[in-house]
Amino acid sequence: MAVPFFDITRQNSSLKKQISDALSAAINSGRYILGPNVTEFEKEAAKYNGDKHSVGVASGTDALHLGLLASGVKPGDEVITCPFTFVATIEAIIYCGAKPVFVDIEPDSFNLDPDKIEEKITDKTKAILPVHLFGLACNMGKIMEIAKKHKLAVIEDCAQAMGAEFDNKKVGSFGSAGCFSFFPTKNLGCFGDGGLITANNAKIADEIKVLRGHGVRKTYHYDILGFNSRLDEIHAAVLRVKLPYLGQLIARRRENAEKYKELLKEVKQLSVPVEPKKTRHTYNQFTVRAQRRDELQKHLKSKGIGAMIYYPLALHQQEAYQYLGYKTGDFPATEKVQAEVLSLPIFPELQSNEIEQVCSAIKEFYKA
Repeated sequence: MAVPFFDITRQNSSLKKQISDALSAAINSGRYILGPNVTEFEKEAAKYNGDKHSVGVASGTDALHLGLLASGVKPGDEVITCPFTFVATIEAIIYCGAKPVFVDIEPDSFNLDPDKIEEKITDKTKAILPVHLFGLACNMGKIMEIAKKHKLAVIEDCAQAMGAEFDNKKVGSFGSAGCFSFFPTKNLGCFGDGGLITANNAKIADEIKVLRGHGVRKTYHYDILGFNSRLDEIHAAVLRVKLPYLGQLIARRRENAEKYKELLKEVKQLSVPVEPKKTRHTYNQFTVRAQRRDELQKHLKSKGIGAMIYYPLALHQQEAYQYLGYKTGDFPATEKVQAEVLSLPIFPELQSNEIEQVCSAIKEFYKA
């Protein structure tokens, strides 16, 4: 029996009538741009996340870009982040005319190592952009202490981590802006691209609304250079259906993760994901570190089991970003991890027998 890496149709099937009714209502309303579903979803998402404000935008990438701009990042600034992340993290920095400055990761959490941040701070440093990778919160206690000490903005990349927590507080509620993606494979996904920025500062939230709508504060009066980046009413309707179920969807991911950990605990060639003190992992991905990773992935594929590599080549090694001046060897933890990581199926509707099948295939590979 094949085990897919991800199957959104299972989730959509269970919510089919609710989604269908919500879509029909949105279509029949005739309100397709920044309509009532967007307005209500922004309120509901802010409440869920513990923020005062949230603003829907067209994608997670746009969320990062506009979040950085509204937080004051401008050409010539430097923004500290990590090289082990999806490319949108640094695309957004570069779109602002700023320079990404990389800090290595913690090899166990895969997240930005806060103990390496201060050595990279210069008089050009404007912000820190921590990435809550795979659904695990960064150490926001240490990061916020550093930011306060050096008077730096913090813009959180929460694209993979809606619902994740540090010290009983949800990610996206620590810095000046929390940036989320609703790509269909995320813990909370819509029917295409969609994004959200959360903020506790009304001035920043208002600036993001201006930026997403072509720089308009008064109709056809353009005060700043803006963008066309609005969350679609149709996507917002879908997200409003799914948001009330997010807690149980995350709970199912966590149950699946615990089953994996139990079944794989005797496999010495694997390291399973960690959940450091004060954190609550949401397992957008269940990413192991595996000996003979590429061979294992091929073995799983031969058994009809989906497994993905996030990410096979770090950003400092990518051709497009060689101009930043980094070279192989600069970030040893990142480079070691990228040769070993493998993400296994973890979506909420994954069945116990499917997890058992994945683990059986892994054990078979290493036994052989």
